Amino acid sequence: MSRLFVITAPSGAGKTSLVQALMEREPGLRFSTSYTTRPQRPAEVNGRDYYFVTPEEFDAMVAAGRFLEHARVFDHRYGTARDQVEGLLKQGHDVLLEIDWQGARQVRAAMPGAVGIFILPPSLAELERRLRGRETDSEAVIRRRLADAVSDMTHWSEFDFVVVNDDFGRALAELSGIVRGTGEPSRADRPELGRVLAGLLG
Repeated sequence: MSRLFVITAPSGAGKTSLVQALMEREPGLRFSTSYTTRPQRPAEVNGRDYYFVTPEEFDAMVAAGRFLEHARVFDHRYGTARDQVEGLLKQGHDVLLEIDWQGARQVRAAMPGAVGIFILPPSLAELERRLRGRETDSEAVIRRRLADAVSDMTHWSEFDFVVVNDDFGRALAELSGIVRGTGEPSRADRPELGRVLAGLLG
């Protein structure tokens, strides 16, 4: 039976790189491309990375009930097309969504069988290092992203599995295990997560 996987992480946790590697490792998995109102970056391809639409086009899709979920993140809007996800599932594919916790909550309400995966950075210091390493944001934006990341991480317990991205290869192997149905060691209720979360959330 086809399954829907929802991956969420704070900015800087390495989610996008992990998802790209997971898609290469798991050829049976299909990625649902989100719609967004944010500007297209130079290296991005419309229809591959995102479907780039105007705020007016986005509003029209919301009004028509075409989104499985949609949310505002960093002053821009993002949404997952319902027909795209349902079509892939009906074709027998497992489907992966890469969305924020607000969207994940909406998806679980619409599709209770969805599998939620939350990716955590190993520490706040490492998260800040990764955000600064991008060298694309101002100091004010980095500070805001860090504050928002801490807020986002408080929602980890709403997910079925939690993967700590302290070692890329190990985190990728954990994600692969979850997709293949052997992800028990990555369950969100495992006791050893407490130490990592204490460091991240105080």
